[in-house]
Amino acid sequence: MRYLHTMVRVRDLDASMRFYCEGLGLVEAYRMESEKGRFTLVYLSAPEDAEAAKARKAPLLELTYNWDDEEYQGGRNFGHLAYQVEDIYAACQHLMDMGVTINRPPRDGHMAFVRSPDGISIELLQNGHLEPAEPWASMPNTGAW
Repeated sequence: MRYLHTMVRVRDLDASMRFYCEGLGLVEAYRMESEKGRFTLVYLSAPEDAEAAKARKAPLLELTYNWDDEEYQGGRNFGHLAYQVEDIYAACQHLMDMGVTINRPPRDGHMAFVRSPDGISIELLQNGHLEPAEPWASMPNTGAW
């Protein structure tokens, strides 16, 4: 398993970039925009990790800016922790065997979400890609993730 990123939702992307980059000294590794999803993702790293971060080989801070106005309450601005796993199906099965609910099953062979005992959302991402497989491919979402 490898730690990937921590995600926080931001209301003002410019103000957040100013804080994290000018204030804390982080640098932008890369960004992604989704017209369909109406959001922008900006990935930041420590300057010493910049080259590794561009290759997605260093831990990152993901700033998620949703284009539609939303008030974040109750910690909703904190999104999730993300970890890369070697076999997402085996990782999810192991967690299920421990009694953990798979909130967003890895239907695509790539991504799943679970929650910690304290309700922290954890994203599991497959290293590479596995073909969709049962029972995961037809398993519905459960609760919020």
